[in-house]
Amino acid sequence: MTTPQHSIGSGFGARSTAADVLRGIDLTGKLAVVTGGYSGLGLETTRALAAAGAHVVVPARRREAAREKVGAISGVEIDTLDLADLDSVRTFADRFLRTGRGIDIMINSAAVMACPETRVGPGWEAQFAVNHLGHYALVNRLRPALEPGGARVVSVSSAGHRLSPVRWDDVHFEQGYDKWKAYGQAKTANALFAVQLDALGRDQGIRAFSLHPGGILTPLQRHLPPEEMVAAGWIDEDGAPLDPSFKTPEQGAATQVWAATSPLLAGMGGVYCEDCDIAGRSSGSPAAPAGGVQGHAVDPEQAARLWSLSAELTGLDAFALGATR
Repeated sequence: MTTPQHSIGSGFGARSTAADVLRGIDLTGKLAVVTGGYSGLGLETTRALAAAGAHVVVPARRREAAREKVGAISGVEIDTLDLADLDSVRTFADRFLRTGRGIDIMINSAAVMACPETRVGPGWEAQFAVNHLGHYALVNRLRPALEPGGARVVSVSSAGHRLSPVRWDDVHFEQGYDKWKAYGQAKTANALFAVQLDALGRDQGIRAFSLHPGGILTPLQRHLPPEEMVAAGWIDEDGAPLDPSFKTPEQGAATQVWAATSPLLAGMGGVYCEDCDIAGRSSGSPAAPAGGVQGHAVDPEQAARLWSLSAELTGLDAFALGATR
């Protein structure tokens, strides 16, 4: 059954923290994988899940940096993973699968934003490759660990999905690069990935969600010059936040933690969340209230088309009819 894209009255909101949504939830015996789990929202997510009793695996491109940030947290395990390198994705997944452990929670939090034009792999645009294709490949590689007990897979999208749908005629920006449109496309892809993964995996107990965490100042903005953030009204000349809607990292991590653990979402999936609830739909009109998800980011036909393209590009589709499990 398709989950309606509207609020379920969770009782939480924009200022709720990851600790708030986990209050009373015991994750002892659960295993979570959090990409990007040593920086920004991922770091706060790791801390919150571990504090609730989960064993958290943090795959990291910068392993030493990860050790500095999360190495002292009880219940956290660090491994090596570069989402821009499909060989690295394969070797990480193979190492994990050899342990015979199942995954209860998978949060795809690692991302790059508005970076200079960069090509990875066979010439893929880096934001689409890292934010979407790397996670697509990782989930497909890890399917044997996701299926036995069922799992929730959480794809961290953004309100940035409003900046661009998937550009089917030029996904890799070979006809001219725009860093913000490339980011928007990648965030749309994150949301569409959850739609199709949920459709393909729900019968095996694999449910998927996407979300907008809110505006938060984190290392995600490392590619943005300060003057650009000043001009946008995000920070003042001294780097202090100006936008009153910005969240703290603890608040920013809350929605992905809520999507990964809330009992209210049992039996649901394939929807876009924000402010610790299922989001409503946005018309995309400039006069419409802020928030919500635009149709191009949750359209089932677009989601299926993106899945097919991702399978073609990566050579992976563990969820295809007849695929070996």
